[in-house]
Amino acid sequence: MNRFFMQQAQQLQARLAKAQEELSTITVEGSSGGGAVKVSMNGQQKIISVKIAPEAVNAGDIAMLEDLVLTAVSEALAKSQEAAAKHLSSITGGLKIPGLT
Repeated sequence: MNRFFMQQAQQLQARLAKAQEELSTITVEGSSGGGAVKVSMNGQQKIISVKIAPEAVNAGDIAMLEDLVLTAVSEALAKSQEAAAKHLSSITGGLKIPGLT
């Protein structure tokens, strides 16, 4: 491989590493039950916090609370993936690179 392509590949790799680091600073939130359950997640799809309002806790209806948590986590994950894809596409010029998002 010629030297120019090696330099380009190294520069892209450095930009991608920086972008991955920057993703850890992006925070999104998913919620359900009118805000009774809130899940915060960063751009690397790591859950930062889970908040459950006291009124959402009912010992007689654990299944509902489980559904609210699942819905909030799913929403946060979708938002995090979207933010990551948008952030990384600015680095890769829209090129889909497996394993990055």
